[in-house]
Amino acid sequence: MSTIAASRWYVLRLFGERIALRLPVGALGWLVASLLLLAAIIAYSLTIGSQPTSLSEVWRTLSGESVSKTIDNVVWEFRFPRALAAALVGAMFALSGAALQNVTRNGLADPSLVGVSQGAGLAVVALTVLWPSGLATLRPWVAFGGSMLVAILIQSLTWTTRGASSVRFILMGVGVAALISAGTSVLMTYGDIERVLSVLTWLNGSINAANWSDVQMLAAWSAVLLPALLLLSRSTAALRMGDATATALGAPVRWVRYGLITTAVGFAAIGTAVVGPLGFVGLIAPHAARRLAPSGVALHLLLTATLGAALVCAADLVGRTLMAPVQIPAGLVTDLIGVPIFLILLRRAARRTAL
Repeated sequence: MSTIAASRWYVLRLFGERIALRLPVGALGWLVASLLLLAAIIAYSLTIGSQPTSLSEVWRTLSGESVSKTIDNVVWEFRFPRALAAALVGAMFALSGAALQNVTRNGLADPSLVGVSQGAGLAVVALTVLWPSGLATLRPWVAFGGSMLVAILIQSLTWTTRGASSVRFILMGVGVAALISAGTSVLMTYGDIERVLSVLTWLNGSINAANWSDVQMLAAWSAVLLPALLLLSRSTAALRMGDATATALGAPVRWVRYGLITTAVGFAAIGTAVVGPLGFVGLIAPHAARRLAPSGVALHLLLTATLGAALVCAADLVGRTLMAPVQIPAGLVTDLIGVPIFLILLRRAARRTAL
């Protein structure tokens, strides 16, 4: 492995120069800064709560030293898995939004806006309300199925003889999302009250019940979906220039679209299955990454993932400390942040194109 550092670019050569990557130094700097920010938020979240804990005590506990049974239990069983789940879920929703924006070439695409998260939510609510004895292991698969059906439905409604329009995709997704939300409300209204209450907090995007099994499932799915999305990054860069240009460059446009939609649905569905819908994370993180440091698709995805993780970790931290001991679901916090940003982006898009 050899590297060449330039003023604006960092060239990484691997496997006897069979692979050479030219990476912008600015984007790499922002990636490192976002990782440090994420680590700082997680570290602070491990120290704050009803049982105050110093950073040194947290470090000793995570290093394997037993400070006290109370601190060991608080850190290992509650705070640490919750922080890791928030980071993984944030990265997954952010990457889902980035994949949807790439496949539609529309910066307003987000899994919570176009019905993908709502499809997963409706499927999980139906499973909980109508079949409460269903296995918990079925939840991610049911969520994935619900999200995929919604994605296929929107794609089929959007497609015309002249092709698919990204604006129609967004508008159709908003309409389908409203319809699905109405169906979820029907189930919540007429379902058994005990079953309804069990999913009410989950529907608001709450991470307070996250445990180590949730972390393991999120990590396992991320280990499958993230490499798949990164492998598509080269063809995605061509797809950004339009279908005709991508085809001329040799990119398999149809299969790239299928791959991006599948990974976007997978990220959103698994995240929704664990903590519920988290709105606007997939909208904010890709835009923030793009504005901080323009870069290639792969590096943009990594920066998007770390920013999404930091955003959800911060939202969860604010939610559990702002009005303690009352805990505000992280989904409500991201909604409060995301709605103004969405309106700003929508206004900018209206100036460029006719909606």
